[in-house]
Amino acid sequence: MLIPILLFDVALVAWSLHLMEKAVQHKEFSLMLAGTLVALAAAAMLVVYFLMGHCMSYLLQVR
Repeated sequence: MLIPILLFDVALVAWSLHLMEKAVQHKEFSLMLAGTLVALAAAAMLVVYFLMGHCMSYLLQVR
């Protein structure tokens, strides 16, 4: 399950870099904000995946 999530995260980061590059070219703040939000979403998805993995492994051990 980790491989598809990592591939999706890499795609999100590539998209955010593309948005930020366009923002610099066109001098638009909204594209820079969109790129930042996409990058934060990718990071948050990885954090939640690892936190839930540790939480689920702990809950399965308690039982």
